[in-house]
Amino acid sequence: MFDLLLTAYPWVKSLHVISVIAWMAGLFYLPRLFVYHVEKVESGSETDALFQTMERKLFRVIMQPAMMASWTFGLIMVFTPGAVDWGAIWPYTKGFAILSMTAFHDWLGRRVYQFSQGTNQLTGRRYRIMNEVPTVLLVIIIFSVIVRF
Repeated sequence: MFDLLLTAYPWVKSLHVISVIAWMAGLFYLPRLFVYHVEKVESGSETDALFQTMERKLFRVIMQPAMMASWTFGLIMVFTPGAVDWGAIWPYTKGFAILSMTAFHDWLGRRVYQFSQGTNQLTGRRYRIMNEVPTVLLVIIIFSVIVRF
């Protein structure tokens, strides 16, 4: 089993990077859609329905599968012998950031639901601020993986 993990490692790592890029694209774009939705769209209009469709499809068709693939390939790499130095700090900082990113993803999913129910209470300013969350988490993850402190 370990030989299989070692042999597959470059492929798994490549698929992990691809899925993380797709997930991050959604994490960056969905809050921006929310900003425009709140600030420029009248509730109950055709444009409101269009935005809800775009938000729902982005979340369910792109972000959800990309997140699940990122987690799957990431966990496969974690179980690959020698891939992680558990004596270092970086696996824990990366893990914290990944868990935080997943919580942010779930928060976005709840906002998609609120828009679909017409119960969104947040402002465009709040969504602009929240749009910075994935950037901060991405910086933590990249420094954790590359610098490996």
